[in-house]
Amino acid sequence: MKKIKGNSRKTASYWIIVIILLVFACVTYVLFFSGMSRTGKENYVLIDNNDNIDSVYAKLEPVSTPHGFWIFKQLAGVMGYANNIRPGRFIIGSSGSLQTSRHIINGLQAPVKITIRSVRTLEDLAKDVSEKLMFTRAELLLQLNSKTVCQKYGFTPETIPAMFIPNTYDFYWNTSVDKFLDKMSDENKKFWNFERKEKAKQAGFTESEVVTIASIVDEETDNEAEMPKIAGMYINRLHINMPLQADPTVKFATKNFTAHRIYQKWLTVDNPYNTYKYRGLPPGPIRIPSVAAIDAVLDYVHHDYIYMCAKEDFSGTHNFAKTYEEHQVNAAKYAKALDEHGIN
Repeated sequence: MKKIKGNSRKTASYWIIVIILLVFACVTYVLFFSGMSRTGKENYVLIDNNDNIDSVYAKLEPVSTPHGFWIFKQLAGVMGYANNIRPGRFIIGSSGSLQTSRHIINGLQAPVKITIRSVRTLEDLAKDVSEKLMFTRAELLLQLNSKTVCQKYGFTPETIPAMFIPNTYDFYWNTSVDKFLDKMSDENKKFWNFERKEKAKQAGFTESEVVTIASIVDEETDNEAEMPKIAGMYINRLHINMPLQADPTVKFATKNFTAHRIYQKWLTVDNPYNTYKYRGLPPGPIRIPSVAAIDAVLDYVHHDYIYMCAKEDFSGTHNFAKTYEEHQVNAAKYAKALDEHGIN
Protein backbone atom coordinates (compact mmCIF):
# COMPACT_ATOMS: atom_id res chain seq x y z
CA MET A 1 0.00 0.00 0.00
CA LYS A 2 2.86 2.38 0.79
CA LYS A 3 4.34 1.70 -2.63
CA ILE A 4 1.04 2.59 -4.28
CA LYS A 5 0.83 5.87 -2.35
CA GLY A 6 4.36 6.74 -3.41
CA ASN A 7 3.52 6.14 -7.04
CA SER A 8 0.40 8.29 -6.67
CA ARG A 9 2.48 11.15 -5.30
CA LYS A 10 4.94 10.83 -8.17
CA THR A 11 2.10 10.78 -10.70
CA ALA A 12 0.47 13.83 -9.12
CA SER A 13 3.79 15.69 -9.07
CA TYR A 14 4.36 14.80 -12.72
CA TRP A 15 1.02 16.20 -13.80
CA ILE A 16 1.49 19.32 -11.71
CA ILE A 17 4.80 19.93 -13.49
CA VAL A 18 3.17 19.27 -16.87
CA ILE A 19 0.37 21.72 -16.09
CA ILE A 20 2.85 24.35 -14.92
CA LEU A 21 4.89 23.92 -18.08
CA LEU A 22 1.79 24.15 -20.25
CA VAL A 23 0.65 27.31 -18.48
CA PHE A 24 4.15 28.75 -18.85
CA ALA A 25 4.19 27.84 -22.53
CA CYS A 26 0.78 29.44 -23.09
CA VAL A 27 1.76 32.62 -21.27
CA THR A 28 5.03 32.77 -23.18
CA TYR A 29 3.22 32.30 -26.48
CA VAL A 30 0.68 35.01 -25.68
CA LEU A 31 3.35 37.43 -24.52
CA PHE A 32 5.91 36.91 -27.22
CA PHE A 33 4.45 35.14 -30.23
CA SER A 34 0.75 36.04 -30.57
CA GLY A 35 -0.23 38.87 -32.89
CA MET A 36 0.46 42.39 -31.67
CA SER A 37 -2.50 44.06 -33.41
CA ARG A 38 -5.25 45.08 -31.01
CA THR A 39 -7.97 44.49 -33.63
CA GLY A 40 -6.42 41.45 -35.28
CA LYS A 41 -6.15 43.45 -38.51
CA GLU A 42 -3.01 44.95 -40.00
CA ASN A 43 -2.20 48.49 -38.91
CA TYR A 44 0.72 50.68 -39.87
CA VAL A 45 2.64 52.99 -37.58
CA LEU A 46 4.61 55.85 -39.13
CA ILE A 47 7.61 56.98 -37.09
CA ASP A 48 9.31 60.10 -38.41
CA ASN A 49 12.51 61.99 -37.64
CA ASN A 50 10.79 64.21 -35.07
CA ASP A 51 9.47 61.38 -32.89
CA ASN A 52 10.79 60.71 -29.40
CA ILE A 53 10.15 57.70 -27.20
CA ASP A 54 6.95 59.20 -25.76
CA SER A 55 5.47 59.98 -29.17
CA VAL A 56 6.38 56.48 -30.38
CA TYR A 57 4.54 55.03 -27.38
CA ALA A 58 1.57 57.29 -28.17
CA LYS A 59 1.43 55.92 -31.73
CA LEU A 60 1.87 52.28 -30.74
CA GLU A 61 -0.42 51.94 -27.73
CA PRO A 62 -3.77 52.50 -29.53
CA VAL A 63 -3.08 49.79 -32.13
CA SER A 64 -1.26 47.25 -29.93
CA THR A 65 -2.53 44.60 -27.55
CA PRO A 66 -1.73 45.44 -23.90
CA HIS A 67 0.77 42.59 -23.66
CA GLY A 68 2.33 43.52 -27.01
CA PHE A 69 2.77 47.12 -25.92
CA TRP A 70 4.32 45.92 -22.65
CA ILE A 71 6.77 43.71 -24.52
CA PHE A 72 7.79 46.62 -26.75
CA LYS A 73 8.41 48.92 -23.78
CA GLN A 74 10.56 46.32 -22.01
CA LEU A 75 12.59 45.56 -25.12
CA ALA A 76 12.95 49.26 -25.98
CA GLY A 77 14.36 49.89 -22.50
CA VAL A 78 16.85 47.02 -22.68
CA MET A 79 18.06 47.98 -26.19
CA GLY A 80 18.31 51.74 -25.59
CA TYR A 81 15.76 52.51 -28.27
CA ALA A 82 15.03 56.00 -26.90
CA ASN A 83 18.49 57.10 -28.02
CA ASN A 84 18.30 55.47 -31.46
CA ILE A 85 14.78 55.88 -32.83
CA ARG A 86 14.63 54.86 -36.49
CA PRO A 87 11.99 56.41 -38.76
CA GLY A 88 9.88 54.28 -41.02
CA ARG A 89 6.57 52.58 -41.73
CA PHE A 90 6.07 49.53 -39.54
CA ILE A 91 3.36 46.90 -39.68
CA ILE A 92 1.45 45.92 -36.55
CA GLY A 93 -0.34 42.73 -37.49
CA SER A 94 -0.36 38.98 -36.96
CA SER A 95 3.37 38.65 -36.30
CA GLY A 96 4.40 38.02 -32.71
CA SER A 97 4.92 40.90 -30.32
CA LEU A 98 8.59 40.04 -29.89
CA GLN A 99 9.30 39.98 -33.63
CA THR A 100 7.25 43.12 -34.30
CA SER A 101 9.00 45.00 -31.51
CA ARG A 102 12.41 43.96 -32.81
CA HIS A 103 11.49 45.11 -36.31
CA ILE A 104 10.50 48.57 -35.04
CA ILE A 105 13.58 48.92 -32.84
CA ASN A 106 15.93 47.75 -35.59
CA GLY A 107 14.23 49.84 -38.30
CA LEU A 108 13.05 46.87 -40.40
CA GLN A 109 10.20 48.47 -42.32
CA ALA A 110 7.25 47.13 -44.26
CA PRO A 111 7.60 48.27 -47.90
CA VAL A 112 5.13 50.65 -49.52
CA LYS A 113 3.78 49.89 -52.99
CA ILE A 114 3.79 52.97 -55.19
CA THR A 115 1.91 52.87 -58.48
CA ILE A 116 3.20 55.32 -61.06
CA ARG A 117 0.11 56.08 -63.10
CA SER A 118 -0.22 57.52 -66.57
CA VAL A 119 -1.11 61.05 -65.46
CA ARG A 120 -1.26 64.41 -67.21
CA THR A 121 0.97 66.56 -65.02
CA LEU A 122 3.92 66.37 -62.67
CA GLU A 123 1.61 67.83 -60.03
CA ASP A 124 -0.58 64.73 -60.34
CA LEU A 125 2.48 62.49 -60.07
CA ALA A 126 3.78 64.35 -57.01
CA LYS A 127 0.38 64.10 -55.32
CA ASP A 128 0.19 60.33 -55.86
CA VAL A 129 3.70 59.70 -54.57
CA SER A 130 3.68 62.10 -51.61
CA GLU A 131 0.50 60.49 -50.27
CA LYS A 132 2.44 57.25 -49.79
CA LEU A 133 5.94 58.45 -48.86
CA MET A 134 7.44 60.66 -46.18
CA PHE A 135 8.44 63.62 -48.35
CA THR A 136 5.95 66.26 -49.42
CA ARG A 137 4.44 67.05 -52.80
CA ALA A 138 6.25 70.41 -52.80
CA GLU A 139 9.63 68.78 -52.08
CA LEU A 140 9.28 66.43 -55.05
CA LEU A 141 8.07 69.17 -57.42
CA LEU A 142 11.00 71.36 -56.42
CA GLN A 143 13.41 68.65 -57.57
CA LEU A 144 11.47 67.87 -60.75
CA ASN A 145 11.58 71.53 -61.76
CA SER A 146 15.30 71.87 -61.07
CA LYS A 147 17.49 71.98 -64.19
CA THR A 148 20.44 70.64 -62.20
CA VAL A 149 18.50 67.67 -60.82
CA CYS A 150 16.96 66.82 -64.18
CA GLN A 151 20.34 67.07 -65.89
CA LYS A 152 21.74 64.55 -63.41
CA TYR A 153 19.37 61.96 -64.89
CA GLY A 154 19.81 63.03 -68.51
CA PHE A 155 16.62 65.09 -68.79
CA THR A 156 15.33 68.66 -68.64
CA PRO A 157 12.39 69.96 -66.58
CA GLU A 158 10.36 69.63 -69.81
CA THR A 159 11.41 66.05 -70.61
CA ILE A 160 11.61 64.67 -67.04
CA PRO A 161 8.12 63.08 -67.30
CA ALA A 162 9.75 60.62 -69.74
CA MET A 163 11.78 59.16 -66.87
CA PHE A 164 8.70 57.73 -65.16
CA ILE A 165 7.50 54.37 -66.46
CA PRO A 166 3.98 53.42 -65.26
CA ASN A 167 4.19 50.37 -63.01
CA THR A 168 4.03 49.41 -59.33
CA TYR A 169 7.23 49.69 -57.33
CA ASP A 170 8.31 48.93 -53.75
CA PHE A 171 9.73 51.72 -51.59
CA TYR A 172 10.31 52.36 -47.93
CA TRP A 173 8.12 55.09 -46.47
CA ASN A 174 11.07 57.26 -45.41
CA THR A 175 12.72 57.12 -48.85
CA SER A 176 14.18 60.54 -49.67
CA VAL A 177 13.33 62.43 -52.84
CA ASP A 178 16.85 61.76 -54.15
CA LYS A 179 16.56 58.00 -53.57
CA PHE A 180 13.09 57.98 -55.12
CA LEU A 181 14.39 59.64 -58.28
CA ASP A 182 17.44 57.36 -58.33
CA LYS A 183 15.17 54.32 -58.39
CA MET A 184 12.92 55.79 -61.06
CA SER A 185 16.02 56.42 -63.17
CA ASP A 186 17.16 52.82 -62.67
CA GLU A 187 13.72 51.50 -63.61
CA ASN A 188 13.72 53.69 -66.72
CA LYS A 189 17.05 52.17 -67.80
CA LYS A 190 15.66 48.67 -67.27
CA PHE A 191 12.61 49.52 -69.37
CA TRP A 192 14.73 50.81 -72.24
CA ASN A 193 16.27 47.46 -73.04
CA PHE A 194 18.26 46.72 -76.19
CA GLU A 195 15.18 45.88 -78.24
CA ARG A 196 13.34 49.11 -77.42
CA LYS A 197 16.46 51.22 -77.94
CA GLU A 198 17.02 49.65 -81.35
CA LYS A 199 13.41 50.32 -82.41
CA ALA A 200 13.73 53.97 -81.37
CA LYS A 201 17.00 54.29 -83.25
CA GLN A 202 15.54 52.73 -86.40
CA ALA A 203 12.58 55.12 -86.24
CA GLY A 204 15.00 58.04 -85.93
CA PHE A 205 13.96 59.21 -82.47
CA THR A 206 15.57 59.52 -79.06
CA GLU A 207 13.93 57.76 -76.12
CA SER A 208 12.49 61.04 -74.84
CA GLU A 209 11.09 61.85 -78.28
CA VAL A 210 9.40 58.44 -78.41
CA VAL A 211 7.79 59.15 -75.05
CA THR A 212 6.70 62.61 -76.21
CA ILE A 213 4.96 61.13 -79.25
CA ALA A 214 3.46 58.42 -77.01
CA SER A 215 2.06 61.08 -74.68
CA ILE A 216 0.14 62.61 -77.60
CA VAL A 217 -1.07 59.20 -78.76
CA ASP A 218 -2.25 58.40 -75.23
CA GLU A 219 -4.27 61.62 -75.15
CA GLU A 220 -5.84 60.82 -78.51
CA THR A 221 -7.31 57.41 -77.63
CA ASP A 222 -7.85 54.76 -74.98
CA ASN A 223 -8.06 52.16 -77.72
CA GLU A 224 -4.71 50.37 -77.58
CA ALA A 225 -5.35 48.57 -80.87
CA GLU A 226 -5.53 51.93 -82.68
CA MET A 227 -2.46 53.47 -81.02
CA PRO A 228 0.15 52.20 -83.56
CA LYS A 229 -1.91 53.66 -86.41
CA ILE A 230 -2.20 57.06 -84.72
CA ALA A 231 1.53 57.00 -83.97
CA GLY A 232 2.19 56.29 -87.65
CA MET A 233 0.12 59.30 -88.67
CA TYR A 234 2.05 61.71 -86.45
CA ILE A 235 5.37 60.24 -87.55
CA ASN A 236 4.27 60.77 -91.18
CA ARG A 237 3.70 64.45 -90.41
CA LEU A 238 7.13 64.74 -88.81
CA HIS A 239 8.77 63.13 -91.82
CA ILE A 240 7.26 65.69 -94.24
CA ASN A 241 7.87 68.60 -91.84
CA MET A 242 4.16 69.18 -91.48
CA PRO A 243 2.97 70.73 -88.20
CA LEU A 244 1.70 68.02 -85.88
CA GLN A 245 -1.48 70.04 -85.24
CA ALA A 246 -2.25 67.71 -82.36
CA ASP A 247 -5.32 68.84 -80.44
CA PRO A 248 -4.05 67.38 -77.14
CA THR A 249 -1.02 69.69 -77.25
CA VAL A 250 -3.36 72.68 -77.55
CA LYS A 251 -5.31 71.46 -74.54
CA PHE A 252 -2.02 71.14 -72.65
CA ALA A 253 -0.85 74.59 -73.71
CA THR A 254 -4.13 76.23 -72.68
CA LYS A 255 -4.82 73.90 -69.71
CA ASN A 256 -8.24 73.06 -71.16
CA PHE A 257 -7.81 69.36 -70.51
CA THR A 258 -11.50 68.40 -70.60
CA ALA A 259 -12.46 70.30 -73.77
CA HIS A 260 -14.36 68.38 -76.46
CA ARG A 261 -13.79 71.04 -79.10
CA ILE A 262 -10.68 72.99 -80.04
CA TYR A 263 -11.59 76.65 -80.67
CA GLN A 264 -9.89 78.74 -83.32
CA LYS A 265 -8.64 81.28 -80.77
CA TRP A 266 -6.65 78.55 -78.99
CA LEU A 267 -4.71 77.65 -82.14
CA THR A 268 -2.80 80.94 -82.04
CA VAL A 269 -1.79 80.78 -78.38
CA ASP A 270 1.94 81.49 -78.19
CA ASN A 271 3.10 78.44 -76.29
CA PRO A 272 5.88 76.01 -77.33
CA TYR A 273 3.48 73.13 -76.71
CA ASN A 274 1.02 74.47 -79.27
CA THR A 275 1.82 72.27 -82.27
CA TYR A 276 -0.53 74.29 -84.48
CA LYS A 277 1.81 77.27 -84.07
CA TYR A 278 5.18 75.49 -83.77
CA ARG A 279 6.46 72.70 -86.01
CA GLY A 280 8.03 69.52 -84.72
CA LEU A 281 7.60 67.89 -81.35
CA PRO A 282 6.69 69.92 -78.28
CA PRO A 283 9.48 70.49 -75.70
CA GLY A 284 8.51 67.35 -73.79
CA PRO A 285 5.73 64.86 -73.02
CA ILE A 286 2.28 66.29 -72.35
CA ARG A 287 1.63 63.47 -69.89
CA ILE A 288 3.32 60.38 -68.49
CA PRO A 289 2.21 57.95 -71.20
CA SER A 290 1.22 54.34 -70.72
CA VAL A 291 3.59 51.53 -71.61
CA ALA A 292 1.09 50.52 -74.31
CA ALA A 293 1.42 53.95 -75.96
CA ILE A 294 5.23 53.88 -75.81
CA ASP A 295 5.34 50.45 -77.42
CA ALA A 296 2.77 51.59 -79.97
CA VAL A 297 5.16 54.31 -81.13
CA LEU A 298 8.04 51.85 -81.29
CA ASP A 299 5.84 49.48 -83.33
CA TYR A 300 4.00 52.17 -85.30
CA VAL A 301 2.03 51.21 -88.41
CA HIS A 302 3.53 52.30 -91.74
CA HIS A 303 0.77 53.89 -93.85
CA ASP A 304 0.07 56.99 -95.95
CA TYR A 305 -2.43 58.76 -93.67
CA ILE A 306 -1.62 62.28 -92.50
CA TYR A 307 -5.03 63.28 -91.11
CA MET A 308 -7.40 61.87 -88.57
CA CYS A 309 -10.57 62.93 -86.82
CA ALA A 310 -12.61 61.40 -84.02
CA LYS A 311 -15.43 59.23 -85.31
CA GLU A 312 -18.92 60.65 -85.14
CA ASP A 313 -20.15 57.59 -83.21
CA PHE A 314 -18.10 58.66 -80.15
CA SER A 315 -16.49 55.23 -80.04
CA GLY A 316 -13.14 56.76 -79.14
CA THR A 317 -11.66 55.65 -82.46
CA HIS A 318 -10.83 57.74 -85.51
CA ASN A 319 -11.43 58.21 -89.22
CA PHE A 320 -8.13 58.53 -91.11
CA ALA A 321 -7.53 60.39 -94.35
CA LYS A 322 -4.74 60.87 -96.90
CA THR A 323 -5.97 64.23 -98.23
CA TYR A 324 -7.23 67.39 -96.59
CA GLU A 325 -10.47 67.16 -98.58
CA GLU A 326 -11.20 63.70 -97.12
CA HIS A 327 -10.34 65.03 -93.68
CA GLN A 328 -12.79 67.94 -94.03
CA VAL A 329 -15.60 65.49 -94.71
CA ASN A 330 -14.69 63.49 -91.57
CA ALA A 331 -14.38 66.66 -89.48
CA ALA A 332 -17.81 67.86 -90.61
CA LYS A 333 -19.37 64.56 -89.54
CA TYR A 334 -17.82 64.86 -86.08
CA ALA A 335 -18.82 68.52 -85.67
CA LYS A 336 -22.39 67.66 -86.63
CA ALA A 337 -22.50 64.85 -84.06
CA LEU A 338 -21.24 67.23 -81.35
CA ASP A 339 -23.95 69.77 -82.26
CA GLU A 340 -26.68 67.13 -82.25
CA HIS A 341 -25.63 66.01 -78.76
CA GLY A 342 -25.30 69.57 -77.48
CA ILE A 343 -21.61 69.16 -76.72
CA ASN A 344 -19.62 72.40 -76.63
